[in-house]
Amino acid sequence: MGEFSPIHWMIVLAIILLLFGGRKIPELARGLGEGIRSFKEGMSGSHTTAPPPAQQTPASTDKPAEDKKT
Repeated sequence: MGEFSPIHWMIVLAIILLLFGGRKIPELARGLGEGIRSFKEGMSGSHTTAPPPAQQTPASTDKPAEDKKT
């Protein structure tokens, strides 16, 4: 009595799917992972943030190539 069998876990997962839907579950898991990571960083005292990704600008081709007359 008090132990969860695989049937109980399947029922819990079915209820979660009904409540949140298939699209929200990955977002919830990602948010939970970020929260756990933030908590671990807070507990260890190290606060390192990843630098923002570098944005690359496309090569500008505003000026047309000039034809050389020889």
